[in-house]
Amino acid sequence: MESGEGGASSSAAAGDQDPVPPPQPPPPPQQQQLSRYESQKRRDWNTFLQYLRNHKPPLTLARCSGAHVIEFLKYLDQFGKTKVHEAGCAFFGQPNPPASCACPLRQAWGSLDALIGRLRAAYEENGGRQESNPFAARAVRIYLREVRESQAKARGIPYEKKKRKRATAAATATAPTAGESSSAPPPPASSSSPAPDPPCGGSSSPVS
Repeated sequence: MESGEGGASSSAAAGDQDPVPPPQPPPPPQQQQLSRYESQKRRDWNTFLQYLRNHKPPLTLARCSGAHVIEFLKYLDQFGKTKVHEAGCAFFGQPNPPASCACPLRQAWGSLDALIGRLRAAYEENGGRQESNPFAARAVRIYLREVRESQAKARGIPYEKKKRKRATAAATATAPTAGESSSAPPPPASSSSPAPDPPCGGSSSPVS
């Protein structure tokens, strides 16, 4: 009697327990996080495709030309944050004007240049042919050069002079002087002998 009652109570206790849930499937592999450049390139590409869809008349990517790319760059000017002084402005050519003015805001040349570089790469990554890449068209390069020159005059920022100045400074810092080159010791006669230390102030010092 007691054994029967014990068996019944144990089976009832087992029935009161919650059922064991089935094992959960493993989570899907997490996608590799994109770099900042790749994320920006994807956003730029989607923005351009949206621009083509909203174009009047609608424009397909296959029919897109350098002229359409330039239209897209001009369209982006309305979202620019760079003050570009007009020729009649009192602050024309001043990099740090003392007051505000009514001149329009534009996309900076550096931003447009970087944007075209990302779109040029995205076009080919999405199946476009290199020889028909509208972002690499000559008209686009000419337009970017004109924007750079006009903004350099309007904002008083000589892009080319800055670049040339950096290159000249680097060449001056790395090139040895005439006295150093003439006083350098001759190469050792045997390959086993250690090489002499470079002269003080030579090209081994890093360029800041």
